Amino acid sequence: MSADKSLKFYQDYSLIQTSQPNLSKQAEQYLFYKRFMDLVLATIGLLLALPIIGIFAALIVIETPGSPFYLQERVGKNGRHFKMIKLRSMLCNAESAGAKWAEANDPRITKVGAFIRKTRIDELPQLISVLKGDMSLIGPRPERPVFTRQFTKEIRGFENRLLVKPGLTGLAQVNGGYNLSPQEKLKYDLEYIQNLTFALELKILLKTCKVIVTGEGAR
Repeated sequence: MSADKSLKFYQDYSLIQTSQPNLSKQAEQYLFYKRFMDLVLATIGLLLALPIIGIFAALIVIETPGSPFYLQERVGKNGRHFKMIKLRSMLCNAESAGAKWAEANDPRITKVGAFIRKTRIDELPQLISVLKGDMSLIGPRPERPVFTRQFTKEIRGFENRLLVKPGLTGLAQVNGGYNLSPQEKLKYDLEYIQNLTFALELKILLKTCKVIVTGEGAR
């Protein structure tokens, strides 16, 4: 990250540069191979997911008017902003009164939206973000800029989630998701970052498959 971009990052999120821990050399090397796995698996996954995305996009439009896709700015690795795409699971005017932290049993969620959230189908278009390099298959879920700034000020160490690319799924998502507070999610995210290994990622991936099939622990 250049000096100018680094300065903007710390100004945007009120971070103290010396508070940022460094990833181990082993973790840095693993991230290189992780990117290769992301490209292969995301390509295969997107090809398989296209019919599913098409079907549920149609169901979303049938239930509520508006675009079936939802494009939103999120914060990625090192504080870089990017546009994340999802299948829309809420009413089109869900944030007419301003940004709101998503939670379990959110009244803004549609009937189709409740199903695609429970099964993670709403996340499938994010495979595009993985191919672009904005995201990884596994990592901390990307937050919106407004919440990243808020939680960075309120929760010590929250900015450390930005050491790695955000993911479609993560340790926090298979251990409670929407039922977790921001502090609890941070605990799981930092545990993931501090123990970044193939074994841990495989465990998260298998748990994610279990969530999709059974709906237990869905975020």
